[in-house]
Amino acid sequence: MRSRIWNHIILLVGDYALREIDACALRTFKAALLTRVEESTAEVIWGHLSSILGSAVDDQRLPRNPMKAKNSVKPPRAIDSKAKAWSREVVDAVRAELQDRYQIAIDLGIGLGLRQGEAFGLAEEDFDFAAGVVHIRRQLRWDIKGRPYFSLPKGRKTREVPLPANLALRARAHFRRFPSTCCTLPWRNPEAPTTALEERQRKPITVELILTSSHGNRIYYRTWNDRSWKRALAAAGLIKPVGEKVRHDGNRVRRVLLYAAPREDMFHVLRHTYASVQLEAGESVVSLSKWLGHSTPKVTLDHYAHFMPGAGQRGIAAMDAWLRDPSRPKVPEKSLLACRAAHLPPNMQVKGTVRQGADMSVKYKETARGGLAVNIIECWGASTCETPMYGQADGTGSPTDADSSLDWPVVHVCLHW
Repeated sequence: MRSRIWNHIILLVGDYALREIDACALRTFKAALLTRVEESTAEVIWGHLSSILGSAVDDQRLPRNPMKAKNSVKPPRAIDSKAKAWSREVVDAVRAELQDRYQIAIDLGIGLGLRQGEAFGLAEEDFDFAAGVVHIRRQLRWDIKGRPYFSLPKGRKTREVPLPANLALRARAHFRRFPSTCCTLPWRNPEAPTTALEERQRKPITVELILTSSHGNRIYYRTWNDRSWKRALAAAGLIKPVGEKVRHDGNRVRRVLLYAAPREDMFHVLRHTYASVQLEAGESVVSLSKWLGHSTPKVTLDHYAHFMPGAGQRGIAAMDAWLRDPSRPKVPEKSLLACRAAHLPPNMQVKGTVRQGADMSVKYKETARGGLAVNIIECWGASTCETPMYGQADGTGSPTDADSSLDWPVVHVCLHW
């Protein structure tokens, strides 16, 4: 939030007095903002400015919030887009192009659904191999000046995520090959404390980070994204260079390729892939919401409902059943005759049975005998048709004319493997 306020709100409307921020100023701010950021980010920044002006109204510095004049000032709206997940082939290709010490980052994103800051702030002590869980207790963040600090995960709550057995093996192998590095950083805020309360709240903590740079230092996300992640995307064929930057290191001149990776291909796509794999496997939305650290399962559904298998198919089947021709005979869904129900032979015995279906009592049961699934339907009703029904009135086993005053059962037995 702080970076958005300083980089956009202060920069674009910081010179305005509160009383000068009217509908015209907001339209100018919106137009300039959309030239700097995407619609989704602009919508968030617009909300920050609205909160600031709302606080000014509460403090009686403004008579009303000008951003509430929705008839003349429309807030930016993000384009409704669905989260994208990577295939197994893409994940493996990108992982193979990363340095060996950074490949565990892919595993943490795919296997635990971590955000980038949570992966960079993960410690060896957070892995509980005996219980088979990983404790997500902190994230590594940076303020607007690039100063690092630790804080609680997004939403200010910790969580536990199940640890897959194969991820546990990869984590142990990484710990042996790349020992964890102790890192001491302030908690919550990198600013120097000015009161005793702030001193207690910002007291530095020491964490043994499992993801560090090749020099054994903590990772700076911008450097890692530009020099490791985007290069791996390019090597895997997902993006292409858009230019180069010339760097002067003493007497040496270095040319560094620049890449413009789309947002959907940055580290967060691993989290989307984790969610897609879980939902496609039939995992509960409630459990997934807890593992992802979402505030409610509704947030999970809003983001990932399209990953659920058969999404929309049950509703189509229900509507198809609603619109089914009532004159068509009902055949059990699991019966071998279900696919042939529409092509029943037009013999008189079947027609007679269908005509009297309204007067019949139908009993349906399903059982298993000798490795076969058996569907049995017994229909009882008075025979009112002139054509014979299937029965055993004379004990000979052949059909005979049924007495109209007697009730005869019609039994259908359907076997399927």
